[in-house]
Amino acid sequence: MTARMLRWLTLVLLMAGGAAQALTAEQARAIAAGDTDDRIAAMNQTLDQADERTAAFLQALGEDAVKLSGDRVFIVRGDKTIDAVTGADASLPADAEDAMVNNRLRGEIDTALAAIKLFSRDTKVRASAVATLLAETDESKLPLVQKALAAETDDGLREQLEMVQAAILLGSPDVAKRLEAARMMADGRNRNTKTVLLERLRVEEDPKVKAALSASLVKVDERLAWGNRLGAMFSGVSLGSILLLVALGLAITYGLMGVINMAHGELMMVGAYATYVVQGLFQTYLPGGFAWYLLAAVPASFLAAALMGAALERTVIRHLYGRPLETLLATWGISLMLMQLARTVFGAQNVTVENPIWMSGGVQVMGNLSLPFNRLVIIGFAFAVLLGVAWLIARTRLGLFVRGVTQNRPIASCMGVNTARVDTYAFALGSGIAGLAGCALSQIGNVGPDLGQSYIVDAFLVVVLGGVGQLAGTVYAALGLGLLNKFLEGWAGAVLAKIAVLVFIIVFIQKRPQGIFAMKGRSAEA
Repeated sequence: MTARMLRWLTLVLLMAGGAAQALTAEQARAIAAGDTDDRIAAMNQTLDQADERTAAFLQALGEDAVKLSGDRVFIVRGDKTIDAVTGADASLPADAEDAMVNNRLRGEIDTALAAIKLFSRDTKVRASAVATLLAETDESKLPLVQKALAAETDDGLREQLEMVQAAILLGSPDVAKRLEAARMMADGRNRNTKTVLLERLRVEEDPKVKAALSASLVKVDERLAWGNRLGAMFSGVSLGSILLLVALGLAITYGLMGVINMAHGELMMVGAYATYVVQGLFQTYLPGGFAWYLLAAVPASFLAAALMGAALERTVIRHLYGRPLETLLATWGISLMLMQLARTVFGAQNVTVENPIWMSGGVQVMGNLSLPFNRLVIIGFAFAVLLGVAWLIARTRLGLFVRGVTQNRPIASCMGVNTARVDTYAFALGSGIAGLAGCALSQIGNVGPDLGQSYIVDAFLVVVLGGVGQLAGTVYAALGLGLLNKFLEGWAGAVLAKIAVLVFIIVFIQKRPQGIFAMKGRSAEA
């Protein structure tokens, strides 16, 4: 019999049994009292026609809320008593006794409830039920699993249900069934498949089945290895996109203007806290539109950080151009002041920024590879910001002035360019991009006064490695360092990976001091 014919047959049986009463008085009594083995067998017999009333009865039995009186079974919760079979209100007889439940029966009840939930309309409930049944090898659950498999419409859950079916068949006393199940599990795509295969391999005695289990295990390991490689690649691109956002602002303030801004991380923190404030305003005054608060938080974070950067440039940094050591020390002091300001206003503890509902969840690519929506959105956002900055620098009047002042400030001034104003605009732009980076970071972690300290060193490394003033180099360096870091983490651990990346950058800079993309022309000689 083919799998398709089996699914049609189980559907017909399911529809034919739907008209029968799901739970009879005899079944309720048999489940509530008697020998444990007999009670488990009676409970398994009811699962083929289980409905909400059966589930409610089993739930109450597991919670010690069932009482017996003669042939009648009652569910008692507080002052309310109902008949377990009909669901009607009832009076509790004086001679009613508690239905005793031992640990073994309680575990079987949990498994039975999970099996019933396989038919829930909620995908999350069905997924939870499947996860519970993965550890179940009782062949009596097989008909119910097959019915759920025939009715399941979600491809991911269908795959997991097929694995549950195979896992149950692996526990069958029939060697032929175990052999077929072992071969079926070669198509498993998640870690649970490997766990089931390993557990069965330890207790299997038949040599043919053991050989099939070992062959399936090899195939599952190969598939999981590819999932791990692709997962590391995605994590590297995700980290690289964050480094790109952080470093883009530095590519302007340091790469184009020559300012070593140690407060760049705190400008990111300003953008992150701006996002937190916008979230609070939406929660208080516009709760119905909370799902779209991020659309307002993006410009708010840019403006907050840009205004802070413009103020810093006007009051402190403009007096320190051409003096890199003094600029470094001054901006370091400013970073400490901004961190203390954040502690004073928002408190020393981290605050949480919630993801909008459309950024929750992810895309299940493989059994052991899921791509979170918030990470995917941040990757797209980072490249959108990159395109915006490239267009601004290459195609606008402000970008022309910035490039002119960067290449030759005296000649640009002679041509009528207000260099002081351009400096302020350029610094505000770099600071605003840092604010956008903070907005993005708030979607993948908590926001706190020390937020920027974790990224400032890596951001400088990206700018130096890519080539000072080169946006293309910033992209290559950010993605390259992100990928290199994640692949090394899987091989040597997080700490050694950081050390290895730093050593690589030092060696690279020794061989190529101007970075990946060296500046050409007169500006390179200045």
